[in-house]
Amino acid sequence: MRDRSVGMFVKEENVMRDVVLHVFNWQYQEIINRLGEIRDAGYGALLIPPPIYSDVKGHDWWQCYQPKDYRVVLSHLGGKQELKELIEQCHTIEPKLKVYADIIINHMANETRPDRLNFPGEAELANYRKNQALFEANRLYGDLSVGLFSPFDFNRGGNIERDQWCDRDRVIYGDYNNLPDLMDSPWVLSQQRTMLIALAAMGFDGFRIDAIKHLSERMIDNFADSESLAGSYFFGEVLTGSDCEENIFLDPFLRETWISAYDFPLFQTIREAFGFGGSLRKLAHPEAENNALPWDRAVTFVVNHDIPHNKDFRGWLLDPTDEHLAYVYILGRDGGLPLIYSDHNESAHTYSKDRDRWFDAFQREDIKAMIKFHNAVHGNPMTILYDSDLLLVFRRGENGIVAINKAGYDTSVEFNTWGLKSSSYEDLISHRQMRLGGDRCTLSMNPRTAQMWLCHQ
Repeated sequence: MRDRSVGMFVKEENVMRDVVLHVFNWQYQEIINRLGEIRDAGYGALLIPPPIYSDVKGHDWWQCYQPKDYRVVLSHLGGKQELKELIEQCHTIEPKLKVYADIIINHMANETRPDRLNFPGEAELANYRKNQALFEANRLYGDLSVGLFSPFDFNRGGNIERDQWCDRDRVIYGDYNNLPDLMDSPWVLSQQRTMLIALAAMGFDGFRIDAIKHLSERMIDNFADSESLAGSYFFGEVLTGSDCEENIFLDPFLRETWISAYDFPLFQTIREAFGFGGSLRKLAHPEAENNALPWDRAVTFVVNHDIPHNKDFRGWLLDPTDEHLAYVYILGRDGGLPLIYSDHNESAHTYSKDRDRWFDAFQREDIKAMIKFHNAVHGNPMTILYDSDLLLVFRRGENGIVAINKAGYDTSVEFNTWGLKSSSYEDLISHRQMRLGGDRCTLSMNPRTAQMWLCHQ
């Protein structure tokens, strides 16, 4: 049953914390050092980069997305001991932070070597023997004296071609950009399940499954239906950018699994609504219009790590002001698990205009204000108070008001205050105060701004 209880934002112990901070490409020790800041900003969970063994000398952002061996926890971001300390501190800090791991099970690393379909490969096995103490300290499970996968464990259909991205079978069983695609054989499935169970035993609260639209239903059910993982939260990246892709990939995913997913339909709706000629009315009831995932299966976002780094997706980036307004929307609305992306300028190495755009975004004052609002009104119903092409106003229960103006000029909006408390309110973004009383309220709004009013008591 969904919690619809009403709680006041002044009582910190009563607020619900569920916002996920994607600590993209952060080293584990840095996360540990900044847990106090993260807690104080109001987050409820962390999403860490893939922890499974990858090239420790390769510092490119994508390096962790090319696993070498499920049985080892080690990357350029840190090893098993730092990860255990991170999880322990997240679980003992008050309030507790959940920890989710990004996991790659569709493919293994694309490496140039004669035995490229043997993992970890002969050279790596020799490295294990040479540095036995290091790899034993970072062993997750299993016998590191023998290999894990052989050529018999991979689909051999070749790369997915550009004109095959709407062919579900090719997307599931083909290679993406020369990354060796694992088959859903009993051996592969047993290793994937064992790896996830071992990570859960380390203390991980859940897992983001990368490239999940590339997985067969059998591969997903293998971990999603495991009794040993019943307490884990799973969400997947079902990347879609059109109605055709939603029909082919997302709709079957929603029917065939119970797993949550990135809400790409809502993201595309947000892009259209804030785009030139778009209407904010599209954001009033997106789920009812099939423009958003069900509230209990959606991980909502405004930017994720793939969009800035992939030239094919950079056209999806919002204008920075629209990005701010979109964050107000996803953290102000009812439904979904909001995710905030915070990087270390990785994309700026290629795209200089990205510099500092998402660097330490987790502690931006506007985002902290939005999270405070979100946590305070969590579970309270959302009621539209006013909507037009350029303005959207809604309330959250009786204590919160969200107002968004995408117009390029000053405006005002009047609405009925039925259902709202007659009390003092503060706009958490601008820190302005107002007293709400009577049947009507008028808000004055500057161009391309938003307000998040929370009731004082």
